[in-house]
Parts: sequence; structure tokens; C-alpha cells
Amino acid sequence: MVKPKLMQGNECCALGALAAGVRFFAGYPITPSTEIAEIFSKELPKLGGVFMQMEDEIASLAAVIGASLTGKKAITATSGPGFSLMQENLGFAAVAEVPCVIVNVMRLGPSTGMPTLPAQSDVMQARWGTHGDHSVIALAPSSVKEAFCLTVRAVNLAERYRVPVVLLMDEVIGHLRERVVFQPDEKVVQWERKQCLNPKSSQPFEETADGIPPFFSFGGEYRHHVTGLVHDESGFPTSQREGISRLIRRLHYKITQHLSDIVQVEEFFVDDADVLIIAYGSTARSAQAAVVRAREEGKKAGLLRLITLWPFPEKEVSTAAVNKKAVIVPEMNMGQLALEVARVLPDKNLLFPINRVDGELVTPDEILSVMGRIY
Repeated sequence: MVKPKLMQGNECCALGALAAGVRFFAGYPITPSTEIAEIFSKELPKLGGVFMQMEDEIASLAAVIGASLTGKKAITATSGPGFSLMQENLGFAAVAEVPCVIVNVMRLGPSTGMPTLPAQSDVMQARWGTHGDHSVIALAPSSVKEAFCLTVRAVNLAERYRVPVVLLMDEVIGHLRERVVFQPDEKVVQWERKQCLNPKSSQPFEETADGIPPFFSFGGEYRHHVTGLVHDESGFPTSQREGISRLIRRLHYKITQHLSDIVQVEEFFVDDADVLIIAYGSTARSAQAAVVRAREEGKKAGLLRLITLWPFPEKEVSTAAVNKKAVIVPEMNMGQLALEVARVLPDKNLLFPINRVDGELVTPDEILSVMGRIY
């Protein structure tokens, strides 16, 4: 018999990263993510890995990028204010195609805000926080065990697509403790970055059929150049218009052509629903409870839970919204993802956002109240 464990979301996040092969962490303590750093500080040395407490979040992501360039799987963890400081280096990681994971345990803001209260207010920052057109992947767990599973997936996606991946947990999931069971036959699959097999005949940023160039590790026998400037296939800056356009388009193409592999959603009574709820993170738990209660009252409600937030699941949302009389989007912000949902709806009047920004969860009763107005 498998013995269940009482585990915290932040704890599962750190253990998931270790199971995925992460052997480098650099970070700066910040509520409500500090437990992640604490666990890495204890566990990484046991595995021959490296833990570094940096002087700030700018240096933290810089160190993660440096470690990744040597071939190590690397991660950092922070919250809103620290995530803001990381944006320039996140852009560098995107254009230089450096695999890395940034865990953002979201709290109420802006600025210092309320360090111990939850929010989902960094959704747009995860996509557009750094300047310029760039590619990024963002995932949002809704349970403690999923914090483990999605951290593994975040590391794997970063490695496969040579892209920064953001794990958007909110404070509720980060500090929640739940009963977690790991089956003996549960195996963690590790994806590895595509390595260059013949450096003498390859370019470090060459165009390939899948849009993902092979990786050249620093410290090896082949020396190459990495820059935050727009560069050609050799890695050196270029001012050629065709080369500039080709790079920017490829950074997007390597994500958009693999949406079926990257995008994940979960459906709960969606097929026969006439009212659809779209939610993510801890809010999805309230949404699911609301669906159950609505069904008990004879109302056909359904839930589309977004696991991948970026790239936005346009196809999945538009398909789920077909023949629905209303689409409810509850969020702990002023409607950041609701804007994306509205963009793909056939009729904007179908949208009913629910926004809570007082550091408390959206409740099932709030969702049911809106549903009552629709019915």
C-alpha cells in the first residue's frame, strides 16, 4: 500500500524540479515562494547540484542563464516584485534561446502589495513583461500534486524548445497542503535539449525543420558567441533585414508549430454545457465546485480549465465555447485572461468576467450568483 503524504505546493514544485533533472538554482528569498529556495538549499548539494542565494532577482536569473548555457537544467523562484526585476534577463533568455524555468508564486500587487495574499495578476506580465516580440510558455497548476507534475513539464518544455518557461502558481497553491500519493510505478520522464552532434559542420543558431537549433554547451571544445542582440546563425549580431526577420519569426514558429505538444487544457462537463466557465490555478477549484452544485440544481454548466496559459489555447477555447449561451471567466485580477477569451469568442456579449482583487479566492457562490443571472 502506498503511503500518502501531506505536502505543500511549494514543496512539490521543488521536488518536481529535482525529479526533472534540475541541478542548479539561483534565487533571492521572497514571500510566498521562499520555501522553494529553502528546499533547494538542502536537497541540491545531496545530488551534486548547486544552490546560490543571489543579491537580487536580476542576478538570480542571470546566474540561471549562465548555468543553463553550460548544459545544466536550471531554475529560479520568485513572486511579483522579483518577477518584474527579471524581465530584462527573461528577454535575453528568449532571444538567445536559453532553456530555463522561472517559478512565480503570485501575490497581490502592484509593487510590494500584500506579500501573503493571493492573486493572479501576473498573467499578462508572464507573456508581455519583457519588451519586444518574443516566445514564452506559461503553465498554471491547480493542485499540490499538479505543482509537482507541471514543474516537471515546465523543465521539459524549456529543454525541448530552448525557451524560458514560467510556472504561474498563486499563493493559495504555493502554501496549500494536500494529501499527495505517488504510485510506485510513477516514472518521471525527462526530456533533454537537442545537442549538437557535429559542431564543426553546424551553426549554434541554425535553422532546422522544427525551428529549434541544436544546443552548444559552454565549456566544451567548440567556442561560440551568445548575445542579446539580433544575431545570425553563427550567433554574431547582424543588421541584415532578412536575417533579422528570419530570427524573430523562427522564435515564434518553434512554438506555434508545436501547439499540440505544448497546449494543455482539462474539460469538466463541457460537451453538453450551455454555460461554460473558463478558469485556471486555484480559481479553477472554485469553478469546479460551482459546476458540481449547478448540475445538482439541474443547470448544465461546464468547466474548461486552462493548464497552459501561454501560448493561449485559442483553438480549445473557441471550440469549447460553441453553442454556449454564456462564458464565465473568474480571476483574481481585473480581467487579464478574460481579454484573451473575449478575443476568440464569436460574440463578446457572451462573456461574463468575475474579478476579485482583495486577496481572497473567488468563491463558488460568486460564480453561481452570476450563473443565476444568466439563467
